[in-house]
Amino acid sequence: MQKVFKTIDEQVEILRNKGLEIEDESYVREVLLRENYFFLNGYRHLFMDSKDKNFRKGSTFKEMYSVFEFDRQLRNIVFKYILVIENNIKSIFSYELSRKYGIREQDYLKPSNFNTTKEKIRQTNDLLRKIKRQIRINGGQHSATTHYIYNYGYIPLWIVVKVLSFGIVCELFSIIKRPDQDDIAELFNLKVEDLLSYLPILANYRNLCAHEDILYDHKTASRIDDTVYHEKLNITKNEEGEYNYGKNDLFALIIILKRLLREDNFRLMMKEIDYEKDYLQGKLKTIKIEAVLDKMGFPTNYMDIINL
Repeated sequence: MQKVFKTIDEQVEILRNKGLEIEDESYVREVLLRENYFFLNGYRHLFMDSKDKNFRKGSTFKEMYSVFEFDRQLRNIVFKYILVIENNIKSIFSYELSRKYGIREQDYLKPSNFNTTKEKIRQTNDLLRKIKRQIRINGGQHSATTHYIYNYGYIPLWIVVKVLSFGIVCELFSIIKRPDQDDIAELFNLKVEDLLSYLPILANYRNLCAHEDILYDHKTASRIDDTVYHEKLNITKNEEGEYNYGKNDLFALIIILKRLLREDNFRLMMKEIDYEKDYLQGKLKTIKIEAVLDKMGFPTNYMDIINL
């Protein structure tokens, strides 16, 4: 069935007819116009009865909007610390590859520097083309890159990473040679396999945050391996023996950040998240904060991860 345009007044009536209490209609109309009905409606599931698809008795617009605002603050916090990791990764990658292969594009982008096995050759060639394209398109838009082009005739990798997307840099790790992967993973105190698993998830969440998509209940296609944090937090398991939290949910991202951020940064991030959780808890009436934490994949003792 084809979707049709709905006015703000019609959007209000749809919410009201589904049982959502509208305390201040002018306020609701203003929020719907400013925030977009479609995006705000993505938070309705917490407040709906699964049987008849209507809102639970007593659910209010302000309560649903409080979850929307909580998710916005959560995105801002997570995005801020993912950007710290992005900078760390770009810095370390560029340092290690420049140290080994040189500082000119024709040196560090030689196909022979990368994994050119039968299984990887196509990906390697495709990615190198993407990198050169991003340098060509974006290189002239940044003062640092234009400075090197104008004064030296080339752009070193530690400058190039500024114009490369995080997704490209993450994929770059998958095509460098195994000894180079080992050296980089060791700097993060991780196994190569873990870093290979973590980087696409980081890129996925980074893009989600940048585009203001719903974060709190987001699930990734891939799952991280079990860690000591799953065990020490006594996270429950399902019938198949899989942990219920921290595998492909927001708490899995928290575990990744625990392993990649400096301890002081991680502690600060978790305290910021906990503050926003407490603030939301004071606004909830028809549901409990545990329902939100469950959607996030957060165990109730999530703050204990700080000291593990």
